[in-house]
Amino acid sequence: MNLEFTNTRFDPDLVEFHSIARQMAKSVGYTAGLSIDGQVAQLLRLRVAQMNPCSYCLILHTKAAREQGIAEEKVAHLASWRQSSMFTEGEQAALEYCEALTDYDHIVLPDLHEELLEYYDETAIAEIAAVVINMNLWTRLKLAQGATPVVA
Repeated sequence: MNLEFTNTRFDPDLVEFHSIARQMAKSVGYTAGLSIDGQVAQLLRLRVAQMNPCSYCLILHTKAAREQGIAEEKVAHLASWRQSSMFTEGEQAALEYCEALTDYDHIVLPDLHEELLEYYDETAIAEIAAVVINMNLWTRLKLAQGATPVVA
C-alpha cells in the first residue's frame, strides 16, 4: 500500500518549527545512535505515539519497530504492557517513566527516575527522557498540523 500524509490544518514550516524538530530528531530520533538499546528506544517512541494518538507517528514507528527487530506480537501488545510477560523489567521501568513523562505525573516521576537507576546509567536515563520528550514534540506537531494518512 502506498501511503501519503496530507496536512489538513497548517504548515509548520511557516514558523520554521519543522527545522527545529528535525534538529532534535538528529540527536534522539529513531535514526540516531544512542547508548540505550535501540529496541527500548523504539518501544518508547511507539508508546508515546499510542498515547497521543498520532496516526503519522503510529505508522512510522510501527514500521521502525519491525526494522529494529521487535516482534510483531510485542508491538501489538505494547498498549497493554502491564499485563504482559513479554517486556523485561528494564523495559517496563522505561515504559512506566515514558507514560508518566508523557502525561506529566509530577508525583511519581521522581520515584520512577530512581527505579530507572536499577537498569540504566544516568546517560541512558537522559536519553530515555530525551526520546520521550522528542516524541511528544513530534506527535503534538503532527496532530496540530492535521497529518492525515491517505492511500495514494
